[in-house]
Amino acid sequence: MTRILGIDPGSRKTGYGLIDVQRGKAAYVASGVIRIPDGPLPERLKLIFDAVSQIAEQHAPGQMAIENVFMAKSAGSALKLGQARGAAIVAAVNADLLVSEYEARKVKQAVVGNGAADKLQVQHMVKTLLNLPASPQEDAADALAVALCHMHTSQTLLQTAGGGGARGRFRRGRLSIR
Repeated sequence: MTRILGIDPGSRKTGYGLIDVQRGKAAYVASGVIRIPDGPLPERLKLIFDAVSQIAEQHAPGQMAIENVFMAKSAGSALKLGQARGAAIVAAVNADLLVSEYEARKVKQAVVGNGAADKLQVQHMVKTLLNLPASPQEDAADALAVALCHMHTSQTLLQTAGGGGARGRFRRGRLSIR
């Protein structure tokens, strides 16, 4: 069994979702939204780091999948989103998780079958695929969709490449300062 943590990063709200994958089938574990209060950006990034670290410690996933940055409303928004992603990625790497990144269009394509799907379509398909009684919150549904995308991508890579890995993986490295 593999446990995957999906992250939909944001500097105000970061969605997370966990699924277990066994014999090619996904089962829901948990999901939610990390709500970050107003304040200086460095403090908000620390909250994201701490929350993702706590989720990783509590649920013990083996892998994390995260949505890539896209050009948002402005360059400033994209930069803040990138910094939120960075805080989540560092938390995952510190927990020795394998990290993979996916474009939003690829996530939607993998889950809905349409790379231009809207948020309601993603929520509906996540609910259906994971056999949930109700649709998860928007950001949590996006995070679960990222985890499902990673599951599908990993399975496809294993079938076609004999066990090759997903693009954009990180592992905790060793740093030597002299």
